[in-house]
Amino acid sequence: MGLATAEVLVADGARVALVGRDTDRAQAAVERLGQGRATALVGDVGRPGEAERLLAEAVEALGELAGVAVTTGTSTAAHASLDAASDQVWADAVDDVLMGTVRTVRAAVPHLVAGGGGTVVTTAAYGMRAYHPDRLPYVTLKSGVAAFTKTVARAYGGSGVRANCVCPGAIETASLAALRGTLARERGVPPAGLLEQIMVEEWHMDVALRRPGTPGEVGDLFAFLLSPRAGYLTGAVINIDGGTQF
Repeated sequence: MGLATAEVLVADGARVALVGRDTDRAQAAVERLGQGRATALVGDVGRPGEAERLLAEAVEALGELAGVAVTTGTSTAAHASLDAASDQVWADAVDDVLMGTVRTVRAAVPHLVAGGGGTVVTTAAYGMRAYHPDRLPYVTLKSGVAAFTKTVARAYGGSGVRANCVCPGAIETASLAALRGTLARERGVPPAGLLEQIMVEEWHMDVALRRPGTPGEVGDLFAFLLSPRAGYLTGAVINIDGGTQF
């Protein structure tokens, strides 16, 4: 979703700094976007001190900071029940799901305020509105991301900083696309339509559009929120889940 957002922003004429944990993937993304429009930075905002370093490097590369989008916070371990989630699972999930966002925004806001304003977009999940006992740390911390974002919007609106939170549903990123292929091979059926069927019958996701979303659809929303076109929109928590929750 982050790369899809960058593609839309670059197409709109923006310059972007992409942050990832994998050097090769980050560089491949920059080559895909164009060396003159994108810069690759490598780091992990789940670790103390990394967000500040990365934001400083981004400002140095770009010359200024107009906005920041935080798409980290997936934490597979956080999809656990109360009895299965150890203290270490909670601690790891806090660093990845919540503190990765907090640290990034905390490092970005001074740059945005100094520049006369800017935008923040964070990523929660549709699951924060559909509580699931087997995803307890994830749901709890994504709810925290939304509350954090709304509070940042309130605190820094007077300085021209807007902050909004996006809640994606099932989005067919590379991992979900790979799952479609794996399940098709395991079950000996064609991949077309399989994931859509599983979403409804096995995952019990009552999706109005009866399909997963695409990264590009989420990228369009992120890019809109980061742009001046969303100039009077702040403090919003926006579902993009195909009608999973109304």
